[in-house]
Amino acid sequence: MSAALVVPSDGPLVDRISALIEQTRSAVAIRVNSALTLMNWHIGRMIDVEVLREGRAGYDQEIVATLSPQLTTRFGRGFEKSNLHRMVKFSQAFPDPQIVATLSQQLSWSHFKDLLPVPTDEARQFYIDQAITARLSVRALRELIGRKGFERKEIANAQTLGGSAVPADSFRDPYFLDFLGLQGAYDERDLEDAVVHDLEAFLLEVGNGWAFVARQKRMTVDNDDFYLDLLFFSRPLRRLVAVELKVGPFKPAHEGQMKLYLKWLDRYERRDGEEAPIGLILCTESSREQVELLEMHKDGIAVAEYWTDLPPKAELEARIQAIYRAAAERVARRGLLSADDDA
Repeated sequence: MSAALVVPSDGPLVDRISALIEQTRSAVAIRVNSALTLMNWHIGRMIDVEVLREGRAGYDQEIVATLSPQLTTRFGRGFEKSNLHRMVKFSQAFPDPQIVATLSQQLSWSHFKDLLPVPTDEARQFYIDQAITARLSVRALRELIGRKGFERKEIANAQTLGGSAVPADSFRDPYFLDFLGLQGAYDERDLEDAVVHDLEAFLLEVGNGWAFVARQKRMTVDNDDFYLDLLFFSRPLRRLVAVELKVGPFKPAHEGQMKLYLKWLDRYERRDGEEAPIGLILCTESSREQVELLEMHKDGIAVAEYWTDLPPKAELEARIQAIYRAAAERVARRGLLSADDDA
């Protein structure tokens, strides 16, 4: 049974109403995420049972190939072949629906997707415990798995990872948003999303001839989903401009990630007459190079060639620091308000 809403009685009217709205959204997010996760589990189980009933090798490929376009036609995104295969793996990795129902109150579908490649039940349980105890965001859980947290037993480090509350994270889940039929902007709840939101407005303002294309652009490579923070099109450059925001200093891995995005955009989004996509990596720490520009297929090209058509590098460096500070203050104020409401 769901908990009753606690209607605030003290403080300014707008703050009391805002607190009630946030409380309701959190409750709705948990309920809908749980229902969506259980739906995905049952879809996977139904496909798995059908394959076992037929007893034919490779029948899973046939049934998924048939189901995917039919479900996509009826219900839209979220039922691609890769995602249906993921649902089957989900039902196999978590065979008890009661356990899934319990975990879905605390973990989003995106959490479960990142848990599926974990090779052993023991390791998967470790990451589940850490995600719940430390309230890890999807990004923080992915970082913990990527650096072999189970093998190295870095429990202390896991507790310090930045993460947002599960209800807020579930609102960021693209499958959750698609399922509800939501479009356009929605409430950004963590620091990085807040910075990206401000950067979008800034780049459109100073980028001569820039057009906004997408935020959190989803790219599927094999069975893995990747999300690009911002995607623009530059008319003067006649090419797509991919923008990634990194809270922290620039790392070599960021370049590899961006190159993957650019290859995907070049293959699937580039149109006739356009130049190859380029990427901007924006980092918030002032102690390191804050702005990195990558260009595809021309390893020897000078970065300076593009600064005449992109926002000036110095302006980007100064502005990203201002945006970061403002976003951090907003998120901190929201956290204090939430703490007051919970007290």
